[in-house]
Amino acid sequence: MTELRQRAIAIYDAFTHDHRDRRTLLRQMVALAGSVAAAEALIAGIAATPAAAAVVEPDDARLRVDRETYAVDDSRRLGAYVAAPVAGQASDRGAVIVIHENRGLTTHIEDIARRIALAGFFAVAPDLLSDQGGTPADEDKARDMIGVADLGALTADTVALVKKLRLIEGSGKVGVVGFCWGGAMVNRVAVAAGPALAAGVSYYGPAPDPAEAVKVAAPLMFHYAGLDTRVAATGEPWVAALKAAGKDVSAYTYPGVNHAFNNDTSADRYDAAAAALAWGRTIEFLHRYLDAAA
Repeated sequence: MTELRQRAIAIYDAFTHDHRDRRTLLRQMVALAGSVAAAEALIAGIAATPAAAAVVEPDDARLRVDRETYAVDDSRRLGAYVAAPVAGQASDRGAVIVIHENRGLTTHIEDIARRIALAGFFAVAPDLLSDQGGTPADEDKARDMIGVADLGALTADTVALVKKLRLIEGSGKVGVVGFCWGGAMVNRVAVAAGPALAAGVSYYGPAPDPAEAVKVAAPLMFHYAGLDTRVAATGEPWVAALKAAGKDVSAYTYPGVNHAFNNDTSADRYDAAAAALAWGRTIEFLHRYLDAAA
């Protein structure tokens, strides 16, 4: 069953990040599992479940949550979900931009923003599909929208958001955390933002050309899944190039876990132990570089 599960995860990963053809996904899963019912059960265990219970409820009394629209230039706007702790001094808080996966701004990413806010930060989760009308309910459509998105424009939008939050929020220090597609965006933003970015954390995000490493100014932390060879193929040379360029970089690989191991709405890929260890490292790292006294 473990071998079958891993083969199913590889098939689903190809669907999610390469072809995005659900008929091909189902055909391959049926060939693997032996029936449509068994194939659908495999897919359900691997895919994220929007209805999964939140770790931090949206109405948690310890938080203030809202939806904002940020003007990132004269013509472009980013819708965003924001969360901040009710207690404590707002002037002491760093801001953290939470960048979503290739399914857009989902309830899971909103939950991640609330978790970060409970750790003492002002969290902003932008919808990077805003210029296409916003994240749709249909995840396949969201993936298609991500597939045609202008990555250069979205990188510029996120860098503009970094610079805006530096002026209007808390300690004046801004970090970014991203997952999968969002993890790749963390790298792009780190390259483009220079010293405006105070810290970045990338979870299993494909990396850019190693030649771009010299442009990075912010300390970076990376979390990689041991079974995720697709991302490792880009991540390893990227981390090596950052270290060779003398950058402040921490990279962790969690043995025996899959891509998206932090996503607790994906039953078959989530790994509680690895997720908890990575999360603790992430929060400590963000406090180190974003707190007012840092």
